[in-house]
Amino acid sequence: MEFSQEEPHKVSLKKFESMLKTNNVLFFDSSEFENIIHHYLNQGKVSLAKKAIKLGLDQHPTSTNLKLFQVEIYVFENKLKEANQLLDALYILEPSNEEIYIQKANILSKEDKHEAAIKVLKTALDLAEETSELHSLIGMEYLFLDKFQEAKHSFMRCLAEDSEDYSSLHNVMYCFDFLNENNEAIKFLNEYLDNNPYSEVGWHQLGKQYYAIKEYTKSLNAFDFAIISDDRFVGAYLEKGKVLEKLKRYNEAIENYALTLELDDPTSFALLRLGCCHEKLGQDDLAKQYYYKTVKEDPLLDKGWIAITKFYNKQKNYQKALYYINKAINIDSENVVYWKLFAQINHRLNYLEEAERGYKRALELGNYELNSWLQRTDILLQLGENEAASLNLIQAAEFYPEESEIEFRLAGIYYSILETEKGSYHLKNAWTINPENAIIIEELFPTIYKSLTFKKALNKLQ
Repeated sequence: MEFSQEEPHKVSLKKFESMLKTNNVLFFDSSEFENIIHHYLNQGKVSLAKKAIKLGLDQHPTSTNLKLFQVEIYVFENKLKEANQLLDALYILEPSNEEIYIQKANILSKEDKHEAAIKVLKTALDLAEETSELHSLIGMEYLFLDKFQEAKHSFMRCLAEDSEDYSSLHNVMYCFDFLNENNEAIKFLNEYLDNNPYSEVGWHQLGKQYYAIKEYTKSLNAFDFAIISDDRFVGAYLEKGKVLEKLKRYNEAIENYALTLELDDPTSFALLRLGCCHEKLGQDDLAKQYYYKTVKEDPLLDKGWIAITKFYNKQKNYQKALYYINKAINIDSENVVYWKLFAQINHRLNYLEEAERGYKRALELGNYELNSWLQRTDILLQLGENEAASLNLIQAAEFYPEESEIEFRLAGIYYSILETEKGSYHLKNAWTINPENAIIIEELFPTIYKSLTFKKALNKLQ
């Protein structure tokens, strides 16, 4: 029931839309209605499709295909009871119509009854002459069940019947990737390309698989074949650029990324990679230009803001780095990487309160790296916030229970507030884990380190 752009179908559509405007009821044969409905559904114009179905059934009340469109609308509107009732009636009339089974499976899938949907679709396989679509639908049901091996084999069967079904090819590759079967994927793709040597999508996928296992030369060759097959294939140029970066061939990578800007609208990914390549080549002015273009093109791309912030960070231009990370945080205040960079830059500028706030926010957002806990602790100690520092370390110890750097800091804090019993407890723990880190006490708590009480406690452990 594909809608054709041939003149008769255009005429039918024009005639139907003219009828709606004038309220004159005109006659269409059932196949004309099918094409009109299919067109509106493809365009997402559901209300017009519903009008065409109603008028179609008024004129052709026994048309199974029109009733199947009605089922499709019921399913879309989540009227599953009505859809099932209509399907049951159609099944009595045409028990060998595969479309009835496909719609039944669609309903079962919406009800999360994926095993039952697969069973129905397998029944349809016995009735259908063309089984490619059915294998694809079965594959999707297996994906819903996280049965990736079974899904993979279904999509392979689909490709065996229709080698240009690139949706199924992508789904096969998704299954291979999820199962970490890179070598098996490479073998499959090579066999596929033996039969389809000019498939740019096949070569593209092969290049990505070689890239995943760090076979960069083979990956590069595959992307070259993809470009030979289609010299306007933007995705192949982008992936080729990535490989050339890995091979440190930055000028060639730049050429490929730049080509994508000529072939299509600029992508933030290409602009970002152009900035990174120019930075690697020491071409700082060009790098900056592309970083600016990246964040302008896509203000929500965190990698763009991170790149421009790190660029100024490396140049020790901390004020500019701070300016850009603040802009990033204003756009997305829930990005943990932004807050960590914010903390690090403020720390370098000796803005201790702001640095502490940054590490605290990063921790609240789930950045539980040991360094974040320790940096926040050391800043709190510099600010004289001993109690807050100890609470921070106690939280850190829940994630890192056997970490001497936490224990030595706790020992130092408790000795400094004259809670020697707690101090001795943590000192003993720290010493047991790694005595070499005792230098932490000397660096962070020099007065405590020189005190007689501490020296006695330390001597008992040595």
